[in-house]
Amino acid sequence: MPATDFRPLADRMRPVRLGDLVGQAQLFAPGKPLREALERGQLHSMVLWGPPGSGKTTLARLIARQTEAQFLTISAVLGGVKDIREAVARAKADRAEQGRDTILFVDEAHRFNKAQQDAFLPYVEDGTVTFIGATTENPSFELNNALLSRTRVYVLRALAAEDIRLIVDRALEDGDHGLGRLRLTVTDDVRDLLAEAADGDARRALNLLEIAADLACRDGDTGTLTPALVSEVLGGGSLRRFDKGGEAFYDQISALHKAVRGSDPDAGLYWLARMLDGGCDPLYVARRVVRMASEDIGNADPRALRISLDAWEAQERLGSPEGELCIAQAVVYLASAAKSNAVYKAFGMAREDARARGSLEVPLHLRNAPTRLMKDLGYGRQYRYAHDEPDAYAAGEDYFPDQMGRRRYYVPAPRGLEIKIGEKLARLRARDAEHGAKGGPAGHDESRDAE
Repeated sequence: MPATDFRPLADRMRPVRLGDLVGQAQLFAPGKPLREALERGQLHSMVLWGPPGSGKTTLARLIARQTEAQFLTISAVLGGVKDIREAVARAKADRAEQGRDTILFVDEAHRFNKAQQDAFLPYVEDGTVTFIGATTENPSFELNNALLSRTRVYVLRALAAEDIRLIVDRALEDGDHGLGRLRLTVTDDVRDLLAEAADGDARRALNLLEIAADLACRDGDTGTLTPALVSEVLGGGSLRRFDKGGEAFYDQISALHKAVRGSDPDAGLYWLARMLDGGCDPLYVARRVVRMASEDIGNADPRALRISLDAWEAQERLGSPEGELCIAQAVVYLASAAKSNAVYKAFGMAREDARARGSLEVPLHLRNAPTRLMKDLGYGRQYRYAHDEPDAYAAGEDYFPDQMGRRRYYVPAPRGLEIKIGEKLARLRARDAEHGAKGGPAGHDESRDAE
């Protein structure tokens, strides 16, 4: 490489032809629409969504080169509406002077606010610029609908380990832009270690390789990359993709929740380990585990809630890493326990009624009567104290507002302790029927049944 080229290795090794692009076969395999459009020189506005190091910036530059368009770039971290206007002015000037199209590449597009995103719309609409936005966040949540409707979203995937090894080999062999002049000795073990540490991120792999090469060649050393040297570069830190509040964060907690719900303790432990390894706050996971205990196990095994709360408390008392084992214990228990979402569904239906029906009055017989006036008005009259009734149950009593009649929200699942709960409730409803309860079992609102 030229002596004056001080650019990082990752930047020097960017492909300059579409054929050199590694990975993303879902976009560039023969016959794919994006590849065919670029081969014909047809530009269109797009959003490139993918994890760091998957090739978003490289792809945007290749598109500009393939279509011979002017390439302008704005960083949403540093730029604003002023920068957008300046880029549009340059695009108009270039179109007038040379007749060229202009690609306006916006890195970290999700960081622009609504007003800034709206500033692109008229110029994308009239073709002044071809917008290419790069984002690591879900465009559905981070980009305006108006902008999304004028673009196509292409999903880039993290590079596979074999893709990373190919990129590393190219850098080692390239004498003009890469490290070929150093004639480094690199074993397959080192290639595998770099590919694993990169975790699908080509930029990360090349940055690690460059640092390791510098260390290997210092003080006249032989230029051999060893596993020990690469491990020294890694420093033992976590390199996994995990961004609190980002797409990976919510995808992983979703996977943990679904593994527990699906009664797979092994998958539950895996996703727990992934989140903790990525730097997630263990207390956040503990809080979500408590939610799982009520949402997916409920009264089928009430011990699950207590075990989850104990795990949360243990994490607070012990800290990491000791407390994390208690969270793991709770995850395994919840995944193995009998499942029921009966309470979750019942509470949702009750809230729906509460919101839809307004402020219905409490029936007089259910009201408390601490004063003479309230008693004279009928508060608490004809209320039947359950403990004075046979089996402590006031058969036929109605506890709903008069305008509603009875509702049945909670239908126990035929699993775990809820089998017994269901049998008891069935016996009580039979006694209601014997006493001719208003809106009893034959006349209750079946549309409200959970099952």
